[in-house]
Amino acid sequence: MEKSGLCQWSVIRSLFAILQWWGFNVAVIIINKWIFQKLDFKFPLTVSCVHFICSAIGAYLVIKVLKLKPLIVVDPTDRWRRIFPMSFVFCINIVLGNVSLRYIPVSFMQTIKSFTPATTVILQWLVWRKSFDWRIWASLIPIVGGILLTSVSELSFNTFGFCAALFGCLATSTKTILAESLLHGYKFDSINTVYYMAPYATMILALPALLLEGAGVVEWLYTFPSVVSSMLLIFGSGVLAFCLNFSIFYVIHSTTAVTFNVAGNLKVAVAVTFSWLIFRNPISAMNALGCGVTLVGCTFYGYVRHMLSQQPHQETPRTPRTPRTPKNKMEFAPLLHEKAEDKDNV
Repeated sequence: MEKSGLCQWSVIRSLFAILQWWGFNVAVIIINKWIFQKLDFKFPLTVSCVHFICSAIGAYLVIKVLKLKPLIVVDPTDRWRRIFPMSFVFCINIVLGNVSLRYIPVSFMQTIKSFTPATTVILQWLVWRKSFDWRIWASLIPIVGGILLTSVSELSFNTFGFCAALFGCLATSTKTILAESLLHGYKFDSINTVYYMAPYATMILALPALLLEGAGVVEWLYTFPSVVSSMLLIFGSGVLAFCLNFSIFYVIHSTTAVTFNVAGNLKVAVAVTFSWLIFRNPISAMNALGCGVTLVGCTFYGYVRHMLSQQPHQETPRTPRTPRTPKNKMEFAPLLHEKAEDKDNV
């Protein structure tokens, strides 16, 4: 009886973790799109910088003040040699995500972001000459096909926004690959990741944001009505972005790898649905079909990776023996709409 009660509590906790993860993710995406479209605040670098500042403060409060998470001590030399390069790619990834939101609908952006598994595999194959099981390559076919179908049939297609989202996938994949070589030996979780990377990302982005968007932001402050409420919304999105990281940490430790992967793909569908209900961007039948095919492909990809991870690992001669952090010990969570592929395989 006691065992049954524990099982029920585990299910409830997992369901709650997934729902709050979905809630924060959808809220961040919708609010950012609202900022760009409804508030006419067309400054993605500034929005990204606000998110980094809020996340840096939030991580400091969680670790140093509230002590909800222990601080992972990083050697000062490693902070510049390892953390800084990761922060640079981290910054590019978030900025490209916000730039894509500025120009294309949420539904299209989320579908393109689902291309990340393909770019990760392709980069590892091209750069590291890493071999993959044929089932991995087969699982990429519906992902690529769905993206092509969605792009061709997208009624609100914008070349600049499409390229930003696509290069965002490359940045996400690059961060995943660099993580294995740069951060081996450190058992990072999502909160410690933000604690170390957000301040560097703020430092990297502050000057470009000031030079490229500073004058426009000042003009917006003088001309836009209801500036106070609008600024509260902008900073509120930064707070939610940090909460999203905390929710990812919680959901990873409350679910299995397969559940996490399936929930991640369903999260995209939830975000697309809510964005359509709010912004009413036109979606054709072929566009919806392409999005569905992509999500099915992502789910299949996650399933294949999980099945292969259960088998004894055998290195091929062409696979470099790079140092690796033990499975389930390192999580990399984005500030915005980046989807972890499989918590058993970082």
